[in-house]
Amino acid sequence: MKQPRPYPALAVSKKAERSITAGHPWVYDAEIRPNGGEISWPANGSLVDVVTEGGKYLGTGFLSLHSKIRVRLLSRNANDRFDSAFWERRVRYAWEYRKTVMGPDIGCCRLIFGEADQFPGLTVDRFEDILVTQTLSFGMEQLKPLIFPLLVKVLAADGIKLRGIYERNDVAIRSLEGLSQYKGWFPLNDAEGRPLPAPSSCITEICENGIFYEVDVENGQKTGFFLDQKYNRQAVARLAAGKRVLDCFTHTGSFALNAAKGGAAHVCAVDVSQTAIDMARKNAVRNHLEDRMSFLTANVFDLLPALEQERSEKYDFIILDPPAFTKSRRTVDSAKKGYKEINLRAMKLLPRGGYLATCSCSHFMPDELFIRMLKSAARDAGVELKQIEARQQAPDHPILWNVPETDYLKFYLFQVI
Repeated sequence: MKQPRPYPALAVSKKAERSITAGHPWVYDAEIRPNGGEISWPANGSLVDVVTEGGKYLGTGFLSLHSKIRVRLLSRNANDRFDSAFWERRVRYAWEYRKTVMGPDIGCCRLIFGEADQFPGLTVDRFEDILVTQTLSFGMEQLKPLIFPLLVKVLAADGIKLRGIYERNDVAIRSLEGLSQYKGWFPLNDAEGRPLPAPSSCITEICENGIFYEVDVENGQKTGFFLDQKYNRQAVARLAAGKRVLDCFTHTGSFALNAAKGGAAHVCAVDVSQTAIDMARKNAVRNHLEDRMSFLTANVFDLLPALEQERSEKYDFIILDPPAFTKSRRTVDSAKKGYKEINLRAMKLLPRGGYLATCSCSHFMPDELFIRMLKSAARDAGVELKQIEARQQAPDHPILWNVPETDYLKFYLFQVI
């Protein structure tokens, strides 16, 4: 006799059925079907079964009553029990994957990447002995007291003792889930259940690609440091020897420092934020690279035309690593204009035979559109692009082919001829 399911069922449209069957884990509010009467909604954040209009099981996930993404699937296996053992397996699976793909670079990595690791709405970054988290779904918010100690346990099994877990839940997107914004240390207990003291400072030091950085997990952008460009920075360093480099949107100087360490003749790091420039300069001093670097607080959209007007060939390698110009489909056209503007200016500024590194970190600027923009910019600049490499995010930010939202970073290296 068939056992009754422990979770309430929500029927979904044929469109949602096709999407789930193809492997996508989201069900939108407009895809829920009444199935014979008015929908009786369970409690926000609770587990629900998703079924076809005919009652066939499709998966189980978190319900979110405030979000357009009404259900985020956790599993398509009807035999799964969502207990502590289930979540410990998921944590171990994510950690073992990072150990495999990151090797010796595992000291600083993205440990959990939301849906790509089957933790919908959860991001966990490791900065040596501190974890920084963002929780962006209501269901996952309820599970933190279970999952966060499991993170400590799994890492401890490999001899890694964490000082603390810092929550960066100060992001507006949480309001779409009916969640408040805040940041601070998550309370942890020792093996005997006694409260552990929180770290005295939110500043920590990491080493990436042989370069040391001071990371402010409380006030830095996102979780404190952008880990996804780790190997793209190495690719820039390999080309930088002897070059005069202009690093635009430098933030805390990561591309600029890699170029300088790679043997660049000189690197100018530019950012509109004085705070970012101060941190970049401090990082240069920490790595003994300040003698071949300069720092400029400026708006890149103003700087590139000004350099072009000077008609001087100051730079033969330009790096464009802008923030996401679009975070929704509505602003893609405006973002495309912004991307084209800086790339066109950089291509015109570079001498023939110069080098260009350019990227976009927005999922809403797909690769095909980014490529079309680059071709248009090159045509208008009267140059040709010789592709050296096409790259993506580091493998600790895995891409699921059935979840296009996980594929967001485009990175290209060209010689301009």
